[in-house]
Amino acid sequence: MNIFRLLADLMHLASIFILLLKITTSRSAAGISFKTQALYAVVFCTRYLDLFTNFYSIYNSVMKLFFIGSAIYILYLMKIRFKATWDPNLDTLRVEFLLVPSAVLALFFNYGFKFMEITWAFSIYLEAVAILPQLFQLTRTGEAETITTHYLFALGGYRGLYIVNWIYRYIHENKVDWIAVVAGLVQTGLYLDFFHIYFTKVLKGKKFQLPA
Repeated sequence: MNIFRLLADLMHLASIFILLLKITTSRSAAGISFKTQALYAVVFCTRYLDLFTNFYSIYNSVMKLFFIGSAIYILYLMKIRFKATWDPNLDTLRVEFLLVPSAVLALFFNYGFKFMEITWAFSIYLEAVAILPQLFQLTRTGEAETITTHYLFALGGYRGLYIVNWIYRYIHENKVDWIAVVAGLVQTGLYLDFFHIYFTKVLKGKKFQLPA
């Protein structure tokens, strides 16, 4: 594992811890898209189906268990423990428009027409667009709490670091995972407007607000 992959994983972990901190300390899921979190749970569950069939390393197994477990725990916090604080009227993007295309792409563009390969490809395509309900909710509210923007920045930064990881692997290992690369570029591209506002406002101590 190269340093960029490690930093990306740490950034991903940071995003989850920030989100858990936001929900548990404020005792509120306001501003968080339940649909995005549900999509991430689907992503992790379909990507890590090999958890109990293939062993790669303790690090790999622990990370997989953490991502699946934390995703399910976040859904519990939002849907049960702090249900009254989540407003479904703001979380309105229809997820079938993300799930169905991801499934179709996985059927046609994969590394082998086998169940595990198809579900892995599906998880990659779905992760690329899983943030859309959250971004769509931001456009409806027009603003977000600072800690929520830190969560989104860490989540987007994790994917950005993976791009650097892919470049490193291409140069030093001559390996290219085109499915992950293309999906990752799409995913990172979705964050560009958010990154611009984050750097120009949030990091300067201003409130995150979308342009009128």
